[in-house]
Amino acid sequence: MGNKAGRLLKILLIAAAGAAILLLSSCENVQRAKTVKYISEKYTVPDEKQLIVYTSHKEEVYLPIIREFENRTGIWVEVHAGGTGQMLEQARQASENGQCDIMFGGGIESYEASKDLFLPYRAQDREKLDPNYASVGNYYTPFTELPIVFIYNSKLVAKKDAPKSWKDLMSARWKGKIAFADMLNSGTSYTIVSTMEQLFEEPVDTLLPRFYEQLDGKVLSSSGQIIPKVSDGSFLVGITLEETARKYMKAGYDISMVYPSDGTSAVPDGCAMVKNAPHSYNAGQFIDFVVSLDTQNYAMDEFFRRPIRQDISLSAGYGRIKQIDFDIERSALEEPEILKLWSELTDKEGG
Repeated sequence: MGNKAGRLLKILLIAAAGAAILLLSSCENVQRAKTVKYISEKYTVPDEKQLIVYTSHKEEVYLPIIREFENRTGIWVEVHAGGTGQMLEQARQASENGQCDIMFGGGIESYEASKDLFLPYRAQDREKLDPNYASVGNYYTPFTELPIVFIYNSKLVAKKDAPKSWKDLMSARWKGKIAFADMLNSGTSYTIVSTMEQLFEEPVDTLLPRFYEQLDGKVLSSSGQIIPKVSDGSFLVGITLEETARKYMKAGYDISMVYPSDGTSAVPDGCAMVKNAPHSYNAGQFIDFVVSLDTQNYAMDEFFRRPIRQDISLSAGYGRIKQIDFDIERSALEEPEILKLWSELTDKEGG
């Protein structure tokens, strides 16, 4: 019986190993097929019908927009996706070799700080866009307005107790209980700090250490963790974008949203044509498309993003915000200093 059992076990192990090899082989074949399909698509499309886009948007945002653009224009789009800082750096490198046309996504303060990377382009419907966010010189085009909001765990925090203002958020009650992402990884986190600085009119060298102390050294690695961590009770409150909060609320997460009573920013994300763009005409078509009436309405209804166009009325569900006069140029100029100070604070904590 022992020998039989041993032989049976050996047969089962061999079978399992064979299945694993077949599975790995199958995965490799699928990946190989995707690569072959990608290459064949790219090189069977005439160069004048191609566009190379670097984007920091999530796939759920960029993919429907790009697919519709492809369907309407017949232009084939090559997509490179990642974080805002990462994509800006990669776009800069690709630009040197004429291998990038468009940067899509990321706050316009980052575009303002990187104007030397972009080619001026005046969007077809520029006069219909919110003039407060227009680029002097048309170096970038805003896409959608993104207010900063608070969220709180709706099961663990009563509505009456939730922070209503930025001043409330700095109360000792919330120390160590605020979900906030690392500024070195999240462009939104930088916008949040820049908003606080301009709202409080407090020097960053005192504000940032004070805010970091309020976080009690607890910093999340990415902005995508904020809402799940508040919803599961790891943190009680958080700071995020209106569109992100509304999306997760619709999905059933245990959070509620607050518009700061003392004001907030609604800095748009952007889109811009990169220098040495090999398909500059198509790049212009893409910029026109993302601020077109159809795309802006779609972004509002499907992505919970406020349109940048002034000829669109907000649909139901969008609350009124007290918007501060946010200085984009100031934010762009201060970014290196703020990120350096933040890095020093977090490195000190890590040490």
